[in-house]
Amino acid sequence: MRNGPLAMTITTQDLIAAAQNSKAWPFQEAQRLARRLPEGKPGGVLFETGYGPSGLPHIGTFQEVLRTSLVRRAYETLTGGAATRLVAFSDDLDGLRKVPDNVPNQAMLAEHLGKPLSRIPDPFEKFESFAAHNNAMLRDFLDRFGFEYEFVSSSDCYNSGRFDEALKGVLANFQAILDIMLPTLGEERRKTYSPVMPISPTTGAVLQVPVEVVDAAAGIIRFTDADGSIVEQSALGGMAKCQWKVDWAMRWVALGVDYEMYGKDLTDSGIQSGKIARVLGGNKPEGLIYELFLDARGEKISKSKGNGLSIEQWLQYGSEESLGFYIFANPKSAKQLHAGVIPKAVDDYWQFRAAIPSQDAEKRLGNAVWHLLRANARHADADAPGQGEALPVPFSLLLNLVGVLGAGATREAVWSYLGNYVENADPAAHPALDALVDKALAYNRDFLAPTLAKRAPAGGEVAALRALDAALADADPATSAEDLQTIVYEIGKQAEFGFPTLRDWFKALYETLLGSEQGPRMGSFIALYGIAPTRALIAEALAKA
Repeated sequence: MRNGPLAMTITTQDLIAAAQNSKAWPFQEAQRLARRLPEGKPGGVLFETGYGPSGLPHIGTFQEVLRTSLVRRAYETLTGGAATRLVAFSDDLDGLRKVPDNVPNQAMLAEHLGKPLSRIPDPFEKFESFAAHNNAMLRDFLDRFGFEYEFVSSSDCYNSGRFDEALKGVLANFQAILDIMLPTLGEERRKTYSPVMPISPTTGAVLQVPVEVVDAAAGIIRFTDADGSIVEQSALGGMAKCQWKVDWAMRWVALGVDYEMYGKDLTDSGIQSGKIARVLGGNKPEGLIYELFLDARGEKISKSKGNGLSIEQWLQYGSEESLGFYIFANPKSAKQLHAGVIPKAVDDYWQFRAAIPSQDAEKRLGNAVWHLLRANARHADADAPGQGEALPVPFSLLLNLVGVLGAGATREAVWSYLGNYVENADPAAHPALDALVDKALAYNRDFLAPTLAKRAPAGGEVAALRALDAALADADPATSAEDLQTIVYEIGKQAEFGFPTLRDWFKALYETLLGSEQGPRMGSFIALYGIAPTRALIAEALAKA
């Protein structure tokens, strides 16, 4: 299906002109970046997203890479194709602070607390280190969603000497960095704080100890080791790493990062790192500070509490595209992340996708799906033919159908009813719809079926249902959804049935026939479910009156 018979042709110049004034947030970000780099830079404008490999990738990882990719593509559009790169950076030289609850061989990991993640054995016994395992999971995760990126690890940068010059800059500006950081720390923390953390030559742990710079140009430092001995050694070549905020700033300068967004919880870190970057002779990248996810009660999502929704759970009940659509909306506003938001996100995604062909350049740039289709390597051109496909049956209507089928709801049963509504109702011909059938079955099983409860009709509802049954008895089985909707609509308007508003009539239909307070366009539902089965639902409801 298509949103309309004609697709509007949009040129590159149309898009550039619209991008210059677009109010869509990715273009607002791109416009700020373009004021700094209007024509790009040699080697490509660098976008970065960071990752701490002490745990597995999660929905926060997905949203940050997705949003960064959206800004990247918006910048490319705005500049007429300036070269860009996206780096997924893993801070895998960080020391292991605590043993995660969800990994094997915890006793072994406990023996390596404090050591860099890249120098600890893999508890899963598949890779050369714990960091290598989690880095592989990150790459698999990003590849699964088709993101175009370059993977860069902290351990590689430190060990290879790639960070040596920047690290010398940290040592040369040691006191200036201390002047920035010490006022932000508590009294106890100030006693041991150093911008650079040496790696112990005896234990291999990352040390939180005071450090004296012996020779900044040569990279030599002095500190007291864990055994009390005074050690003088190089900080270069992976023998030390910077503290988090210093490391962030040093990375921006060393890699030449131009854009990086981060969560509201890192606002203060971003301020301090920006100051340190300027001390090191660089600049803080452009970037956006986004709000965090909340659970259904409006509380901050916590992995330890287990509230909220994981990416695996979303993909069990909704599509990848719908997750992207839900995440797209204003990143500066907090979002509640729970199963209840999935059905609307699925339907809204397909509604916005169907609208693309008939939209002019300005409206396309404000369409979330236009951005999502350009975000990764699988869908590089949102303006190509075929991107305006519509979903033959809304997900919400699928859920209503599955709910009514009850215990008899199977893929085969659902597709048999889809034959009433969809042309060429073959799963192979409608793969997106077929995938949603499975998700509707799962969503109904876990969230809807336990709550469905049909009530008995009362008062004027009884006579109205009888009138609807009589009208359906006279209707041709091939009556269109629109004509069926008109039949339902006209009955609800009749004063004799006593509905204050049409909304009350439809609510009565949902509660007595479907067992829920909300529902679909009844004409569409009747066309999908069938006139005869709908009459059976009405008879069942009337039997309770």
